[in-house]
Amino acid sequence: MKQFEEFRNFVEKSDTDGNIVNSTAKSNDISVDKHEATPDEIMRAAHHKINASLAQELLERILAAPPDFFERLIVNLLLGMGFGGSVAEAGRALGRSGDDGVDGVIDQDALGLDRVYIQAKRYAIGNNIGSGAIRDFFGSLDRHKASKGLFVTTSMFSSSARETAEFLSKRIVLVDGDQLTKLMIRHNVGCRIEETIYFKKIDEEFFE
Repeated sequence: MKQFEEFRNFVEKSDTDGNIVNSTAKSNDISVDKHEATPDEIMRAAHHKINASLAQELLERILAAPPDFFERLIVNLLLGMGFGGSVAEAGRALGRSGDDGVDGVIDQDALGLDRVYIQAKRYAIGNNIGSGAIRDFFGSLDRHKASKGLFVTTSMFSSSARETAEFLSKRIVLVDGDQLTKLMIRHNVGCRIEETIYFKKIDEEFFE
């Protein structure tokens, strides 16, 4: 494919000088050979690789931070996702750990018409959440007469934990470490846009 020769020369030079693109990159578990792929495919593979590296670094920073940082992180993420209230209100709602089995409550809307109860577990990788923790959280929701809950962890949920959450009568959303970092990247929490690249193509209407 001669038409992309100049672009590939640029990619190969970048690989030699800065190790930006490997000879084979993976995007969504699909191998991309830079000698056969289009420029768009190569850039998407590079973008996927950069985000994967960023996600790993975010998770490492979260695990290394003080315990109360995880609570503030969840506050900022939920606010960034459009849940109601101000930072001050959300901050008061979260971080009130006690004997009631929940780590916090946050309004689902700005008026507080509905609430989401939250359980947050900052566990090391490999220390997975089991079904017992899900049932305990379910019991806490029942005591609060809550219909929905959010369980966030930096580790993972076992298959039995996910199955338990699926079949319980209350809606419990599970967010593991992988999904947590993806949400942080999507909503610019703990990271920021360093550079914006615009890809342009021919405006067909202009030449009609």
